[in-house]
Amino acid sequence: MKALQHFKTITRHKYLVMKGCFAVGLYWQGICHDLSKYSLTEFLVGAKYFQGDRSPNNAEREDIGYSSAWLHHKGRNKHHYEYWIDYSAHAIAGGMAPAPMPRRYVVEMLMDRIAASKVYLGNAYTDSAPLRYYEKSKETPMIHPRTKKQLEKLLVMLSRKGEKATFAYIRRKVL
Repeated sequence: MKALQHFKTITRHKYLVMKGCFAVGLYWQGICHDLSKYSLTEFLVGAKYFQGDRSPNNAEREDIGYSSAWLHHKGRNKHHYEYWIDYSAHAIAGGMAPAPMPRRYVVEMLMDRIAASKVYLGNAYTDSAPLRYYEKSKETPMIHPRTKKQLEKLLVMLSRKGEKATFAYIRRKVL
């Protein structure tokens, strides 16, 4: 088990998200971001499957076919689009349909993606990295069209204009 390395990684990630959230005025979300990662349910899995260059949830998924830590995490953190999937009478995929995310959680999702890219890529990070990671998803996520449009707009802006301009836009226009 690599508990100390995992603790350092999730704490650095949390700090970077908090820094980004603070920069756009989302103070409470920055403070509370990913607290569930410190719960035993998520932390022990993270320590067991820690690799340092990618999410331990992916390693757990490869090992047992699903991620118990992710199932716990996504149900407790509103900045994940998976949190916003519910049963719907208007659904296409087996009765499930995505609901639109409030803008403040879309922004926190952006900060989450930036921080994850910075943590896992280290010095190789560029402002294009979160967009590249999003684009190479293996499957089309079940994300509400409005949420998808908002997230993609912010990821493209980040890639083209950088953090300073994107965060200023978020403060002025999004929030």
